[in-house]
Amino acid sequence: MSDSSIAIAQSLAASQAAATRQTIQTAMVKQQADADQAMADLLQQGAAQAKAALPAGQGQTVDITA
Repeated sequence: MSDSSIAIAQSLAASQAAATRQTIQTAMVKQQADADQAMADLLQQGAAQAKAALPAGQGQTVDITA
């Protein structure tokens, strides 16, 4: 092989490695974003449930004198 064909092969291998790294990084970022979204959903659900819950003793009797 000549020097130019070796350089072309090295360049091709380097670009394929870069493309593979980019694909893996994109997948990792997406996975982290999905995990963050799941955590935000869980926190939002907990906040909604806490808002809906009445304090202890409230709502057990009705004051009809009002």
